[in-house]
Amino acid sequence: MRAEGELGFRGAFFARLMGLLWLTMNAATGGERVITGAGNEASVVPARPVVVEPPRAGGVSGCPVEVNLPEAALVDVMGGQSRRTIRVLDHGFVALVDAMPRLVPSGQTADYAIVQAARVSYGQGTKKVSEDQGLIRYLLRHRHTTPLEMVEFKFHISMPIFIARQWIRHRTANVNEYSGRYSVMPDRFYRPSVEQVRRQSASNRQGGSERLVAGGAGGGGGGGGGQVGQGQVTAEAFVAFLAESEALYAKYRDLVDKGVSREMARIGLPVSLYTEWYWKIDLHNLLHFLSLRMDAHAQEEIQGYARAMHDLVEPIVPVTMAAWKDYTLGGVKLSRLEVDALRAEVKALRARGGGGEGRGAEAAALAGENKREGEEWQAKRRELGLGE
Repeated sequence: MRAEGELGFRGAFFARLMGLLWLTMNAATGGERVITGAGNEASVVPARPVVVEPPRAGGVSGCPVEVNLPEAALVDVMGGQSRRTIRVLDHGFVALVDAMPRLVPSGQTADYAIVQAARVSYGQGTKKVSEDQGLIRYLLRHRHTTPLEMVEFKFHISMPIFIARQWIRHRTANVNEYSGRYSVMPDRFYRPSVEQVRRQSASNRQGGSERLVAGGAGGGGGGGGGQVGQGQVTAEAFVAFLAESEALYAKYRDLVDKGVSREMARIGLPVSLYTEWYWKIDLHNLLHFLSLRMDAHAQEEIQGYARAMHDLVEPIVPVTMAAWKDYTLGGVKLSRLEVDALRAEVKALRARGGGGEGRGAEAAALAGENKREGEEWQAKRRELGLGE
């Protein structure tokens, strides 16, 4: 008991001593950590690099806190701004509301946190930005993406419910959505123009292809001699159908006002209705989301949201985004079967002295296994400049 009492006394004495030391150092530095604005950057002017704060009243550890202040000025990766918004569709938006890290050393971007995590044994990144860039490109090239999880982004997003139901399939984010049980749903609906209506793709069961109206991108269905084509008629009928479904909103509000619970009344509203949520995700999983949703095979409407998110985060992690574009977004992934086919094709070309007689034979053998897979391989060959 005596030893414990002496230990408690010594601990209390040490804590008081550290507290006096902290007060002395704080007085010597003026205790200033001033936030200033410099153009689009918000800087933190540091005091001394290390201080010790006394144990917090009501704390459970009873230990003093060592505070390491920055050796150089820090900058806000969002330039001191609280929100950056890009409008999408007719009533939607993507807003970047926060990032982690928010403060980085002057002259750095949030890429700094990736390097810091990758070189954890050093305690900090290298001093040369070029070496940091090389490390990040190595990580992306070899799919060592755990350090990318040290960077996070929080978005506020408004989108039609049918887009939200696709979006929520990405289960690697933290989400909190607007609740139709607690609040009345807003009177906002997505309605594409007649020219934006797409016909069902013949090769992709879950996607659309060209526009129904001739004036749309790659469209067809128009008629000559000033006559309205069948595509125009069908597209106009679809837009009218959406207008009819939007008219249900007035009935919804009337039923709510008459006492129907909000959680029940919302059942009759269409999926073109807008919802919104806060969505927080780390950079590793965000890049996976963008890889899928910026792809040409994704639904056109969600592609617009993905491109907006890309544009909001790219200035914050420019080195990582450039590497991702080089190795993932702009790359071509080959399966083992495709690599074998490519090797066989190159071998055949060499055997013929570089002539074109052997082109297509090995690709046809790949196509014989699975028609869809063969078509995808032919598309990759064209992308690589090997197809006709």
